[in-house]
Amino acid sequence: MTPTQPPADLDETHNPWQTISSEPKYQNPWIRVREDQVLNPQGGAGIYGVVSMKNKAIGIVPLDSEGNTWLVGQYRYTLNEYCWEIPMGGGPVGLDVLESAQRELREETGLLAARWTRIARLHTSNSVTDEEGFVFLAEGLTQGDTEPEETEDLRLWKLPLAQAIELVMSNRITDAISVAGLLKAEKVLAGRE
Repeated sequence: MTPTQPPADLDETHNPWQTISSEPKYQNPWIRVREDQVLNPQGGAGIYGVVSMKNKAIGIVPLDSEGNTWLVGQYRYTLNEYCWEIPMGGGPVGLDVLESAQRELREETGLLAARWTRIARLHTSNSVTDEEGFVFLAEGLTQGDTEPEETEDLRLWKLPLAQAIELVMSNRITDAISVAGLLKAEKVLAGRE
């Protein structure tokens, strides 16, 4: 299937929003929140809240030679529920995203990978945050020791990639980066066959 082109008269660089003022409201080591006074695309006055992340979001789909992957389980404070996700974390904005991915995989799973393929760039919730995420496929795995952070109480689950995809499709995996990463990994791998 060949992608179609957007409408010829569309100027994707045109911003119909006008920012009147911007005021910082909150920040911590991970996020900044600001409130902008704006004119919306129809000219009406309003406000827009923006959450800016101080790190890039990094996700990794590790894959061994038998077609297995690893999920990381942890209780997510913001959701008040337990979640299964691909190994992931944050990488400082100025640091190479691959370097951050290698560190996150080692810290959370103890795995080292010989081959890395960046398979996705995404925005996690672009109506409220400017967070940019990257997902890598990690192959040629060797096992080392985990190095979890103080805030992490992690459990690892090694399972076939096909089963992880089933968990996405049955809504047992709901994290946006995990859903996108696993589905993209499946598509990338299918394209190699």
